[in-house]
Amino acid sequence: MKGVYILLIKVEPDQTIQIGRLRKIFFKKGFYAYVGSAMNSLEGRINRHLRSDKKVHWHIDYLLKRSDIIKVFYRGTERKIECDVARIFSKKLENINGFGCSDCNCNSHLFYGNEKEIENIGKNLNFNIKNIQNP
Repeated sequence: MKGVYILLIKVEPDQTIQIGRLRKIFFKKGFYAYVGSAMNSLEGRINRHLRSDKKVHWHIDYLLKRSDIIKVFYRGTERKIECDVARIFSKKLENINGFGCSDCNCNSHLFYGNEKEIENIGKNLNFNIKNIQNP
């Protein structure tokens, strides 16, 4: 199945992380939403993000090594709507400039905000929700 997804990520404590060749970014303790797409296998892409033993490739991989995914919002679609979803987040939450958007014209695909705000956006977009059990 093809689709789009939102990772609800919890960062603890405040920390600075080198994000590949992008730059060092300071991440405040709190909640982040990462918007991505999978135009081959949505389930495979989400499962990859949930694994800890993976090759670091994308910007999000650097952040996930030092944080936890607590929920995944996802929706199957044949259309590439990742940037449309990112624009919705950019109107409501603080964006992390340049993160996850090297292949498009968006300012960001990573957003900082209140956990409930992030959840409400996912629910309002009629995304399915997967709660993650951390070991």
